[in-house]
Amino acid sequence: MTDQDDQKTAPMSATDGVIDAVRELITMMSKGGINELDLSTGDVTIRLRGGAGAAAVPVAMAVPVQDSSVPMNVVVDESKLITAPMIGTYYSAPAPGEPPFVQIGDQVETGQVIGIIEAMKIMNEITADHAGFISEILVENAQPVEYGSPLLRVVEADALG
Repeated sequence: MTDQDDQKTAPMSATDGVIDAVRELITMMSKGGINELDLSTGDVTIRLRGGAGAAAVPVAMAVPVQDSSVPMNVVVDESKLITAPMIGTYYSAPAPGEPPFVQIGDQVETGQVIGIIEAMKIMNEITADHAGFISEILVENAQPVEYGSPLLRVVEADALG
């Protein structure tokens, strides 16, 4: 019997099952318009982030409770993520020693430069795709990022009340 024959008859490994489950989650995300998903079970954590064009969803959502005697306190996060449109190294400032493009609390407009991602020695300006106020910076200066990595969290002005 050859190695190839062994591979055809070998049972599916746990890793294959996880990969199939992740593929199914990605398919469900794209069909449902979901652009981010965090799933933790036991000692396994899966974080999936969609790209541009996916529908934005709240970070926390209320789930209906059948028993009305159970009090529900649900916090809905009205913020939106700005994610990396490419793989590379994120830079928060235009050059070393210069102030960052944005800081927590800064107001940004759609299209405003919020950082740079260096990919293949080319500096690519990253712009805000949402207007609002920077509520959280999720990456460090000079940190490598993947496509879809969360960079900043923006709270829209009308969500502040």
